[in-house]
Amino acid sequence: MVDDDPGNLGILGRLLNPYYHVLAAPSGERALQIAAGTPKPDLILLDVMMPGMSGYTVLDHLRENPATREIPVIFVTGMDSDDDEAEGLRIGAADYITKPYSPAIVLARVRTQLELKCTRDWLRDQNAWLEDEVARRMRDVLLVQDITINALAELAETRDNETGNHIRRTQEYVRILAQRLQTHPRYSSYLTDKTIELLAKSAPLHDIGKVGIPDHILLKPGKLTAAEWAVMQTHSLLGARAIERAVRNADARIDFLDMAKQIAHFHHEKWDGSGYPEGLKGEAIPIPARLMALADVFDALISRRVYKPPMPIEEARDIIIGERGSHFDPDVVAAFLADSDAFLVVAEQYREPS
Repeated sequence: MVDDDPGNLGILGRLLNPYYHVLAAPSGERALQIAAGTPKPDLILLDVMMPGMSGYTVLDHLRENPATREIPVIFVTGMDSDDDEAEGLRIGAADYITKPYSPAIVLARVRTQLELKCTRDWLRDQNAWLEDEVARRMRDVLLVQDITINALAELAETRDNETGNHIRRTQEYVRILAQRLQTHPRYSSYLTDKTIELLAKSAPLHDIGKVGIPDHILLKPGKLTAAEWAVMQTHSLLGARAIERAVRNADARIDFLDMAKQIAHFHHEKWDGSGYPEGLKGEAIPIPARLMALADVFDALISRRVYKPPMPIEEARDIIIGERGSHFDPDVVAAFLADSDAFLVVAEQYREPS
């Protein structure tokens, strides 16, 4: 209760104290102190005409402060014209009671405003709980999704005598390239933060099609024949088609799977058009596939395979430079050179066990 007249405070106190815990403030300044304290009031009965700080000013301050903005205010005043009441409601009062007080009206309107506040608080708590629950479930869904992606990717890599470390390395290489190119004029509009996260999520599925390649070809320690190489090259199409079927069965657009399909399908295309399976050239190759092309080749060069030992980092770097404009997008190679130290950190962090 806020009123500069002790008599009015006494009347309201005697009326409300049997039902509520009531605090009295003899001025607007004191009212603001109490309202900002603990416990916070659930309702304020506020006199309009007070010396110093008027009720209107008090209400303005209450609404400006996030800590008191939601407290409902009932104006109690001797100003009983329709215009006065309309003005009070217009500036944010929840209700308007005129003096002299009618006990029944005061009690009824206080009860109504407290019930409304209780309902609003309950709804706000419910909404906060629902938002937290949705966020928790979304985290769970994303976690399961990531685990499933990595399990599928590692299955494909295991069949190729590789490990999950190849997946982690290429995933991080792609992220490094994308972040470097994020400020490049040709890439900035495409490589948003969201797109980069989708790229990183999609990258592990780049060789998922290898599960469809026969063991005698996939695991052959020597050079493949022309016929065997033709079969080997089908892994990109097999992967893209498998992902496409998964998207179709889901009957909904799933952004990271759309990107994963692009990567699986086109990451063996070359900038000069000599790659496979479609022979795409230059800008026709999707950006995600261009990034994966370099990441995958670099990691293959520095890693041990059944048919070759690991190549020294410097030699692999020179090969990447030599393939600029033929195998790789020149801007992607420039991004690689600008962040080659970061590539080395990733290579060391996820190196193969001895």
